[in-house]
Amino acid sequence: MDEGAATSAFQRAIASQKPQFEEFFLARFLGLTFEYVGERCIVAFELKDFMFNPQGSLHGGLIATVLDISMGHLLNHLQGPGSTLEMKTQYVKAARQGRIQCCGEFIRRGRNISFLKSTMTDEDGATVAFATATWMQLKTPAENMK
Repeated sequence: MDEGAATSAFQRAIASQKPQFEEFFLARFLGLTFEYVGERCIVAFELKDFMFNPQGSLHGGLIATVLDISMGHLLNHLQGPGSTLEMKTQYVKAARQGRIQCCGEFIRRGRNISFLKSTMTDEDGATVAFATATWMQLKTPAENMK
């Protein structure tokens, strides 16, 4: 493992993280970039070996994390913050190098409950994994007072 790259990523994340969307610690640590195109959120990052499992490919937990982030950021961008109620992740192929992207989209957009999906692809456009999830819209502090 490239210990220098891992240490550098951690130090950059600590120095630049803020407790808000797109700037929280994990997003900074993984080097995530965010782009919103219509009703889609595209999260991209460059694979680093400190993200790998013992078999030398992107760890499944990180795959699920970034899929979840793409859906949560989309929901927040269009409707406000939400919480994942359930999520199913399916792993299709190993990712070992290059740039990866996740595209979060709505399946059904509701007022309180929404259904989303996200697909992770590699540089060649091949599907690495995909997830579907049920999300609950969080109430604002003012709505909680009602």
